Amino acid sequence: MLPSLDGLQFAPVARPAQGEVDPGTRFTYRERDGLVWAAYRGGEIVHGHLVGTRTGDTVEFRYVQLNRAGETNSGHCVSRLSRLADGRLRLDERWRWESRPGSGTSAVEEVLPGR
Repeated sequence: MLPSLDGLQFAPVARPAQGEVDPGTRFTYRERDGLVWAAYRGGEIVHGHLVGTRTGDTVEFRYVQLNRAGETNSGHCVSRLSRLADGRLRLDERWRWESRPGSGTSAVEEVLPGR
């Protein structure tokens, strides 16, 4: 199993077609005893939270966020954790909105301190 997400920061690789997060968004993860949560903001996101569970290298969570247009949206995501060649962690995500139509895939990668 790959290491804990606790205290790590992640950024999206790109903005998905039906998504709102983009490379300017930063997710700060916490993890304890199989529970995972994060706060995120940046880019089009004013404020966001996710909460879920981790089983092995699978992270499943629900998210809710407020965008710059003043809209709130929520959804569900299942992610697979892996390690990049440079040692950083990556989450490959399959998500779907629950508050509106749409779904997609995306990826976030660990941001090393000072970057």
